[in-house]
Amino acid sequence: MDDAIDPRYLEGIRLFDAEEFFACHDVFEELWAETLDERREFYQGLIHAAVALHHFEETNLGGAMRMYRSARRYLTPYQPTTLGLRVDLFLDRFRECFAELLEARDGYPEQIELDRSRLPKLSPLLQETE
Repeated sequence: MDDAIDPRYLEGIRLFDAEEFFACHDVFEELWAETLDERREFYQGLIHAAVALHHFEETNLGGAMRMYRSARRYLTPYQPTTLGLRVDLFLDRFRECFAELLEARDGYPEQIELDRSRLPKLSPLLQETE
């Protein structure tokens, strides 16, 4: 990775992949608060993705869907790649993780739970930056 990459970004990715979504949110939020350039909304999207997954695992399905939609809205402009992350592939895997909830009719049926086997991981989507 490029030396310009903030180590907190990599720590946030590590926490995301470890399924420590609340801690991941905190790390990315610290970066977001200090960022005043075009990366600010990218970090906001990663924050919302972590919060969406946290809500999903806590069975707060309404909150999970709100944060899912918001994360997609923030991250979509950063495709295909930002800060070495294949955002396009992440969004595909993020959608797969939420597929059952996205397809649900009649609100959010209680029986829908987070399928941990579908959780997206960030580190496999990192590429070397130029």
